[in-house]
Amino acid sequence: MYITTTIPYVNARPHLGHALELVQADVLARHHRRRGEPVRFQTGTDDNSLKNVLAAEAEGVPVRELVDRNAAAFEGLRGPLNLSFDAFVRTSSHPGHRAGVERIWAATRHDLYQRHYEGLYCVGCEQFYPAGPCPDGHEAPLQLVAEENWFFRLSRYQDALLDLIRSGRLKIEPAARRNEVLAFVEAGLADLSISRSAARARGWGIPVPGDPGQVVYVWWDALANYVTALEGGDYERWWVAERRKVHLVGKGVIRFHAVYWPAMLLSAGLPLPTEIFVHDYLTAGGRKLSKSAGDAADPVALVDAYGVDAVRWWLLREVPRVGDADFTEERLVARADEDLANGLGNLVNRVVTMVHRFLDGHVPSGERTHDTVTDAVHQALEDFDFRRAAAAVWTIVEDANKYVERTQPWRQPRADQERSLGTLVEACRTLAVHLEPFLPTAAARVAAAVRGDRLPPPQPLFRRLTGTGAAD
Repeated sequence: MYITTTIPYVNARPHLGHALELVQADVLARHHRRRGEPVRFQTGTDDNSLKNVLAAEAEGVPVRELVDRNAAAFEGLRGPLNLSFDAFVRTSSHPGHRAGVERIWAATRHDLYQRHYEGLYCVGCEQFYPAGPCPDGHEAPLQLVAEENWFFRLSRYQDALLDLIRSGRLKIEPAARRNEVLAFVEAGLADLSISRSAARARGWGIPVPGDPGQVVYVWWDALANYVTALEGGDYERWWVAERRKVHLVGKGVIRFHAVYWPAMLLSAGLPLPTEIFVHDYLTAGGRKLSKSAGDAADPVALVDAYGVDAVRWWLLREVPRVGDADFTEERLVARADEDLANGLGNLVNRVVTMVHRFLDGHVPSGERTHDTVTDAVHQALEDFDFRRAAAAVWTIVEDANKYVERTQPWRQPRADQERSLGTLVEACRTLAVHLEPFLPTAAARVAAAVRGDRLPPPQPLFRRLTGTGAAD
């Protein structure tokens, strides 16, 4: 499976919304690797945006300095969020990216032409709109732009796109987003402006081949990363031969990934992605998290304050498959205390403590349970429903805690006690296996606590977060 995320602009540091998509992709990658499947998990940054240029001008620093600094912050999420990506691609510095964009330009040349264009442009979205304000909530007024640009004959691919989506050869989930894309295409596709004047771009970006007065439109440039980053035999392996090529994207950029990108590939005669999973937004006070607005939750600061398990668990346990999710630190702390400290941590600590108290730490044989969890988690992730998948894992915790209360091992005769405690240790071991794609560090602690024929002494796995930070 080839799993990719969108590549965000680097006009500012990352926020929790970026962490959501990265963590979701990481869960998919870890899950499929655990099933023995080959996986490539790729992410990166979109360096060639006018937004980045304007941010550098506002800060009074060279564009390269700002881009390098903020791109490093995105790549640096790997450690704090415990991400397992195989490749991180920067469009301004990856050695094969510019040449790859030029190859796609040449391959689509039969569908390109020049004409004068006037329209209202949103720098925040990096696209033209027929009227204002920006539908995605960017507050800066739309700019009236008039220039000679290169255009792509998107209209030529309307029927082909409809057939791809209706047939399911290009799978878009959830269904509401698929229907949204279908409605957009069915309404008629206009040809797409795919270049900008080099003057307006301040000379930043990839020059149009043979026309140095224009730079390639940032989205045409950025979307190409999914193939330009595949060097040598990787292109044949992951884009041509791979059966599943999955893009994870936010709802605000669905048109680019589900319409423009497949049309580009059709024009170039290249293979298509197979699945596009669309997530909704994280909000704060009902408003979309935004780098430029300065109201975004910093994922690194949250991990520093509450730990990676708390942050990942909130993103996976609380964010619905459909609909925005409003974030507060209070909600993160409440979920972590309820599930991780009181639920998971309490279960493992009780089991290990009882094994030491009654059996001197020696693990008896027990019954293996929860055979249905494997299928439930896999099916939920096939549906790109991370909250349902996390809930399926959590049934092990809930059932084991109920088992403790029902059997009351401390009251049982020795033979029954051994059977009950052995079953509970097996449940904790099973939990560690299923938890790994979601909370790899927590899973490792659980596995260590119940490993071997004689368990190590009990130790708390999670601290209660209430009273530790700004959420109090």
